Amino acid sequence: MNTLSYKTVSANKSTVHKEWLIVDAENEVLGRLAAKVAYMLRGKHKPSYTPHTDCGDNVIVINADKVRLTGQKMAQKEYIHFTGYPGGQRVQKAESLLAAHPERLIEKAVRGMLPKTKLGRAIIKNLRVYAGNEHHHEAQQPREINLDEFKE
Repeated sequence: MNTLSYKTVSANKSTVHKEWLIVDAENEVLGRLAAKVAYMLRGKHKPSYTPHTDCGDNVIVINADKVRLTGQKMAQKEYIHFTGYPGGQRVQKAESLLAAHPERLIEKAVRGMLPKTKLGRAIIKNLRVYAGNEHHHEAQQPREINLDEFKE
């Protein structure tokens, strides 16, 4: 009996195979899109997934300005940040954030679905979000992913 077949193999930086993927956010619901993108960033769709390693792919999200929010979230959802000064709590509605910086809406949603650790902070760097249809990563030869066919 071959005992080597029973060994658990953990992926590490040198054995991980990273791809470049493009996701089109046009007419996608924000939360569902963010969940699938976070899943790809973690690498959970790969058979070589290892929880303590950055084994996910690099994900490019295009058309961030055409993402949808369901119900009354566009007018009611608030993003809060603190400037660090007394009385420095600032509130911004999803509607104004989408108009001013549509990339940040998706980045915030995906960041909230990643681990709040060093690994999560490293993984979020593999995400690139663009408001329009254009991106400058053609040299990486990204593969387009259809989210309707993507299984979590």
